[in-house]
Amino acid sequence: MNQMVKNPFQQTAVSESLPNTMTEVKSQREASEIQAMVFMAKQFPRNQIQAADRILNACTRQTLADSAVYSYPRGGQNVEGPSIRLAEVLAQNWGNIDFGIRELSQENGVSTVEAYAWDLETNVRQAKVFQVVHKRVSKGGAKTLTDPRDIYEIVANQGSRRLRACILSVIPGDIVEAALAQCSITQAASVGTKPEEVKETIRKLTEAMGKFGITPENIQDRYQCRLEAIRPAQIVELRKIYTSLKDGMRQAV
Repeated sequence: MNQMVKNPFQQTAVSESLPNTMTEVKSQREASEIQAMVFMAKQFPRNQIQAADRILNACTRQTLADSAVYSYPRGGQNVEGPSIRLAEVLAQNWGNIDFGIRELSQENGVSTVEAYAWDLETNVRQAKVFQVVHKRVSKGGAKTLTDPRDIYEIVANQGSRRLRACILSVIPGDIVEAALAQCSITQAASVGTKPEEVKETIRKLTEAMGKFGITPENIQDRYQCRLEAIRPAQIVELRKIYTSLKDGMRQAV
């Protein structure tokens, strides 16, 4: 009785074709998802007045306003702008915008990443492709990262800056300016008017900045006054500095 002989070459060919097949299926699925998003955006276009109202209403929340603006020194002046947190809120409430960060490849200790924002209604798209070396630089020197979680965090941190720029490039400038103005009003109102309220605000802020190595003495040296004498405008500025530190826009010096 003849026995069937397994053809190893045939098996290898099938095995090698699997990755290609999976890639094709993934590409087809992504194309279908994009077509569906564009269709829905055309069927249900944004109401710009309602979208602007949603954005301004979101900016009345203290938690958002406190993290909405970054500030860092450049050329002897302070540079300010909307943070990644505010940019995400703008995109979510403006509507019909697809945005995100995705890793295109990872090899030899380097990730190639794309940050993008796409207005599905106007077909305006902004994308930035960049590379992230799997190293963390600190005062103790550079450390090579091997833990997947550490790599994910550094990629996400680097990607958030590019994502912010992409989102802001597809959102109308006057909408961004109105959001920043509302956040400033919200921040100023949240400082408090009573001495005990101001004292508690300062305490929480100095405690948060202490995680980045900034001491109460550093803050006093900056403003040349005792903590309890810091003015509301300076508290707002400290919140912007804290946001910059948290988002990696500046380093404590």
